[in-house]
Formats: sequence, C-alpha cells, structure tokens
Amino acid sequence: MAKLILMDGNSIAFRAFYGLPLLTNKSGLHTNAVFGYARLLEKVIKEEDPDYFLVAFDAGKSTFRHKQYKEYKGGRQKTPPELGEQFAPIRQLIDAYGIKRFEHEDYEADDIIGTWTKLADEEGLETIVITGDKDLTQLASEKTKVYITKKGVTDIEVFTPEHLAEVYDGLQPLQIIDLKGLMGDKSDNIPGVPGVGEKTAVKLLKEYGSVENVLDNLDKVTAKKLNENLTNNRDIALMSKDLATIYRDMDFDFKIDDLKFKDEDRPEKYELFKDMEFNSLLDKMDEQEVEEVAEFTAKPTTSFKDFSDAVSVFLEVHGENYLKLQPEFIGISDEQFVMTKKVEDIDLEDFKEFLESRKTVKTYDLKRQVALLDHLDIKFDHFTDDIMLASFLINPSKKIIDVAETVADFNISINSDDFHYGKGRNKKDPSTEETIDFLSDKVQAIHQVADLMTEKLKKDEMYSLWHDLEIPLAKVLVQMELKGIKVQRERLEKMEVELQGQLDDIEEKIYELAGEKFNINSPKQLGVILFEKLELPVIKKTKTGYSTAVDVLEKLQDKHEIIDYILHYRTVSKLQSTYVIGLQDEVSEDGRIHTRFNQTLAQTGRLSSVEPNLQNIPIRLEEGRKIRQAFVPSKEENVLLGLDYSQIELRVLAAITKDESMMEAFNNDIDIHTKTAMEVYGVELDGVTPIMRRNAKAVNFGIVYGISDYGLSQNLGITRKEAAQFIDTYLSSFKDVKQFMHDVVQDAKRDGYVTTLLHRRRYLPDINSRNFNARSFAERTAMNSPIQGSAADIIKLAMVKYAESEKVKDFDVELLLQIHDELIFDIPKSQVEDFIPVITEIMEDALEIGVPLKVEAGYGKDWYEVK
Repeated sequence: MAKLILMDGNSIAFRAFYGLPLLTNKSGLHTNAVFGYARLLEKVIKEEDPDYFLVAFDAGKSTFRHKQYKEYKGGRQKTPPELGEQFAPIRQLIDAYGIKRFEHEDYEADDIIGTWTKLADEEGLETIVITGDKDLTQLASEKTKVYITKKGVTDIEVFTPEHLAEVYDGLQPLQIIDLKGLMGDKSDNIPGVPGVGEKTAVKLLKEYGSVENVLDNLDKVTAKKLNENLTNNRDIALMSKDLATIYRDMDFDFKIDDLKFKDEDRPEKYELFKDMEFNSLLDKMDEQEVEEVAEFTAKPTTSFKDFSDAVSVFLEVHGENYLKLQPEFIGISDEQFVMTKKVEDIDLEDFKEFLESRKTVKTYDLKRQVALLDHLDIKFDHFTDDIMLASFLINPSKKIIDVAETVADFNISINSDDFHYGKGRNKKDPSTEETIDFLSDKVQAIHQVADLMTEKLKKDEMYSLWHDLEIPLAKVLVQMELKGIKVQRERLEKMEVELQGQLDDIEEKIYELAGEKFNINSPKQLGVILFEKLELPVIKKTKTGYSTAVDVLEKLQDKHEIIDYILHYRTVSKLQSTYVIGLQDEVSEDGRIHTRFNQTLAQTGRLSSVEPNLQNIPIRLEEGRKIRQAFVPSKEENVLLGLDYSQIELRVLAAITKDESMMEAFNNDIDIHTKTAMEVYGVELDGVTPIMRRNAKAVNFGIVYGISDYGLSQNLGITRKEAAQFIDTYLSSFKDVKQFMHDVVQDAKRDGYVTTLLHRRRYLPDINSRNFNARSFAERTAMNSPIQGSAADIIKLAMVKYAESEKVKDFDVELLLQIHDELIFDIPKSQVEDFIPVITEIMEDALEIGVPLKVEAGYGKDWYEVK
C-alpha cells in the first residue's frame, strides 16, 4: 500500500525549537529549529519510506475560526524571534528535500491535513500524520496513524484508534472534538465549560457519547454545580466543539500526484546543510562524485615579451586546500598561457623576471596565487586588484564560487558551458584548444570587470576598505598560512594515549556501576542498562527503544552515579576523535598545521579558520584547553605570545551609540559589567554582587547580538517576563543604545543595508518584508552587524598595520594565527618584553573610535600557557 506523510509544519517547528538548545551559524542565524526539523525529516524518510509527502503550514493569524470566535488562540505568548527567523529556512529545507508544502490564509494546517487524510482514504493510501498537537488525534482511523512528538521531535507516541481508546478510557477519535467542547483547550483559547476538566469530560462522554447528547440529558446529571455550568454554558460548549472540529472538505488546485516524493541527496539539500553548518547531517550524505580533470599536454610558453600589463595566475583545484596540491595550470595575461602538469617545464627565471616587471597585477583570489608562486619558489607581491575580494564586499551574501560566477553580475560571461572545473562539474573531456579558450576567457573577464568593480566600490565608499585593508590583509594572511604553526605530533599522540586511558577508566567504572560489560556507544544497549536493569525513570522513548540523548541523561543526573560517568565518557570521546586524533592528520611534513583563513565567508567581515578550524578548539573544558599544549613556537628559545582585544564589541557599541554612561566607563577604565549592574539595579559600586554582575554581563553581550527576552531567559534561567523587564530597564538606563537600536533599523529600512565604522556594507533584503519573522531577523541583524563588523575590521586593520610597521622589523617575530579577537605571535623570549609595548600600541591605535581600545597580553612555552 502506498504511503502518504502529512506533517504539521508550525507545530513541528515549535517542538524542534524548544526541544534543542539555541544554536547559530556563522552568519548569526539561529538554527536549532531547522536542525531539529532536518533530523525529524531524516528519521521519517528512513523509517517510513513515503511515496507521497506534504507539509502544511498556518498561513496567518486570521482564519474562519477567528470570525466565529475572535478570541480564538488569543493570549498566546509572542513567538520568540529566535524561532520566528527560522521559519524561512525551514521552508527552504522542505523545498530542498523536494517535499510539497502548502498553506491557506483562511484555514489552518490542521484543516489542510484533515482534508488530505480524507482524500487519502478515498485513494486507498496508508497515511501518517506527524504533529505535536493532540487535536489531530481526531483524524486517527484504520488507515491513518497520528504520530505525536513529545518534548523534542524524535520521541514519538503513535496514536491509532486503539491507542487513543487506551489513553482516553475508551473514547473514539471523533470524540476528541466533544472532549475539547466540554473541557476546552487552553493552548487554542477554546473556552469549554467552566469546571469541566478532562476526567469529568471523559466520564460524561462515556455515558452520553457527544456534547449534544450530554446537553440533551442534563436532567440526568445529578451533580448540582456541574449541571448548572452545563446549563449556563450550553452555547459555549457547542461553539467550543465547533472550533475544535477539523474542517475536512477544502478545495485544492493540486492532486495526489503532486505530492510524490523521492528520497535522494539533492544538491539543494547539500548546500543548505553547508549554509546551516549541519556537519553531522553532511557527513551522512553521500559524497558528491568528483570526476578527474582530464590531463592535457601543451608546449609551455617561455617567452613573456609581448604579454600585457594585466596578469592573472590561476591554480585550478577541486575544493581542496591549495597548500597541499601540485600546480596543474598556470594561466597568464589576456591571450597567452603557460599550461603544465610539471613545474620543471616552465622557465622559472623568465617567468619570475616577467612578473617582477609588472606594476599593476590583477587577479582572482590573491592568496591562492601567492601560495602557488611560493610553491614555484617565486616570491611575488605586486598584486594590486583582487576581484574575488571586491565581489564579496559588493555583495557579501553571494557565495564565492569561481570567476564565471563573480563576473556574471557585471554582465560579463565566460564561454564555459561545455567546460567546468570543480567538484562534480566536468561534463566532457575538453581539448587543449578548448582549455586555452576557457582560461583566456577567465583572464579577459578579470581584466574587464576590475575597473567596473573599482567604480562600484568607490560609489559605495568601500574602495579604501578593499584597497587599503582587504588586499593588504590577504598578503598578510597568505604568509601566515604558508608559515603555519608548529605542532608537536608526539604531544597529541601522548594525549591520545592519556585520553584513551581516561576513557578506559571511565568505561570500567561504568561497567562496575552497571554490573556488566556492554557497548556504551550503543543507545539500545545503554537504554536497556539504564531503564530496565537499573530501573531509572524513562524520560523519552523512541520507536527503536529508549532515548539516551544528552538532555535525557542530564535529567537523570541526580538519580544514579552512572549518569555523570556516561556524560563524561561522551565528552572525552568526542574530544579524542575530533581534535586529538583529527589534528594529527592535519600536521604537514614540515611539522606544522597550515590552517586557511577565509575572508569571504562571514557577512560581518570576520575571518574564518578552515582546514582545519583552529578557532573551534574547545577551551571551556580543561581537557580541551590542554590540546593547545601541542602548539609550540618554532624554536626552543622562542615563546608564543597572545594579544587579545578586551571587550572590543562593547567598546564599539559605546563608540557607535556615543552613550555617555558607557563611554564614561571605558574612558575611566571602569569595569563595564559592574557599571551596567549599577545602572540596571540602581546600586552603588559596593552594592554590586557577583550575581548582579553576571546578569549584567549576559545582557551586555546579549544586546550586541540582538538578544530577545526568550534568549536572555534561557541564559539566566529566569522567566521571559523577568527577562523582558531586565532588557527594558537596561535600555532605559542606556538611552543612547536604545536610540541607536531604533535608528539603525530605520536607516536600514530606508537604505536596504547597514555599515561598519569602515563603511563595510551588509545588505538586508528582508528589512521591509511583510513576513514578520523574516523582517524581525533582518532587524536584529541590522542592530548587531555594525558592531560585530566594526570589531572584525579593527583587528584586520591591526594586522595590516603590524605588517607595515617599521618598528616591528627590529624583532624576529612571526604572526601565526588570528583567533576571534586575539593575535598569536612566535617570538624569541628575550624580545617579548620589548615587543609587547610596540604591538600593544599598534593594536590599540588601529582605529580611533572615541573610546580607548584595550589589549591584554600573555605568553608561554606553548599555546596553552599563553592565557
């Protein structure tokens, strides 16, 4: 029998959001609801293998039920903005799976689902309804099962008519409508009959069958107060039943065949998972097939006499780290090319002499070209234009893919329909002539677009940001990447042994407490131990057994000693596999890790560390911090030195808002969190308690990231009402911050973008959207992007000024890493004390913003000791 899945879109979104902790991706978008949704889709598709699939959404606040009872669904708490902003990507997710979705402004998702269960019965389909709302259990039938998600999204209770009868003492599915008519429904603000709860309602329905029959037999209801309530609320009971009744006769302009579903790894899904940073889901997808680029032979050009002044060097790769590859093609100038698979085929001296004679060199991806030339032992630093960086500044929301994609916005095309490099894009084996034409197109496109981009950057006041910051920074970054940071593999290997010993000890303790050996990594075996043998209370059950997720285990911590050991085992195990072992694979032959710094990923302008990501080494756990012990200076007499901007985003907030109270704190070197606590709680300095300061710190940083009352309530463990009051008091105390938050949103609505102190733009296409959730996310982004982006620009500026400083040349120092707001240097210990004032001055004077920038320094024999 063919199978249809009907999913309650809004209900599942709420379940996913509240069932998972808040998560964000690099762009600041909250993603926990999207992630929970994706996990449920993966589970449902795998376990149910549907032939047809539909997700139904509520379209708006007003439906035919509101016309009948205007207070319907009244009194509900406002949707947290952290959830609201996720509805758009949830819809994108559904589309990426190739699943049909539908909504109707006059009806609710329940009505859409109800109508399709009726249609599916007529088509002879097996139907599964997935929702968090028990109202839909009225749809259960011989062919329709209703899966109710509990707490999260993967713990499911299956309602059939039989199971419903067990839960509600013999009631049938359609009697759920009568149940709601009598007892009401607080979540939907359906009034029901006062004084009638579930127990009384079930008892009445068992005896009389329906609301109407109950009302027709009031003379038999002997309980005086109950009889009085039923008599006085007859119309309300009937109306409540009507409100609770799912409408099942909607008209659709699509048929069952439009709901056909095929499980496949669609490119849209892969790209969305990448955007959302759902690495665990990406790992499960089949890797896209990478076709080998055909090998070509061409006689290398060795005469560079007639080449034009526009030079572009290319290294064509397949999404891999360019530092680890041999060069394949080198394309130069407008018309002529050096093409080779062998470095020795090139007359490097002629090539070097030619390059060094150029005064203006335009390119795409400056860092990659410098790395290639370095691989050829050619030191070249004359690149003046990088259209990849220009493209990112002009449109930071557009993915950086290749030259063709970059120049397309300026109506410049590359004849590459039949010839594509890259992952899974090689459609045929092109000839040598076609290859030359393709590379020639690329170079000419760069030459043509450079002036157009320069003009656009000047018009948008970003030319200096590009020419004086991003391009010089790229030259700094590539030297950092080529240098790398020394890593003691033996220390990681030793740590691997130590952690394995720790894991073994934890294992033995778990076995001892369990009374037997079992596979700790098996949820099924662990569930049997915890909930059958040790008889711990069952928190969640899944279709395959007991849930042993982290949130479940945390609720059991006070029930048995074994729980703490299991949680610790999982933490150490992940640390072992992901970092201690994983980083060993990243150590190159030179004994160093060469991370790559991406300038074109985060729309705020922040740098990202990739392949491997050294910004994400967990340092809150001591075991995680110890991983940094393996990162050491290049020489025994050297140390690693770290300089970290202190509270830079709050200082930028003070500078942008010009809030007198905040500026006073920073200008007089008063702790900003203490100052905030004094303002919010109305106390003097000596009256600020540690808890007050902690709460003030949470709201300070929360304001920077556009926190809502819900987000703050989660951080502080208080109610949303208390959190809202806290934020209101904060904004009343810092009136200029409040004014900035209002003004920046209004400016964004007018201009369509916001800017940093250095005029970096972030466009907000949804700032005037009629969709509340999309607009709310854009407004939050408008508030925090100027702050985060300005902070990112400041540390970038410091890196460029460090590279240009004449004073720095007196020291034998190397800049190795940029980690968030911190710079890591390799320097002889004998020079540290003299160097710290020099680099501190450079960093603190990077940009005059109206309040002092402050840098804190620390050094040691390894990265662990730096702080």
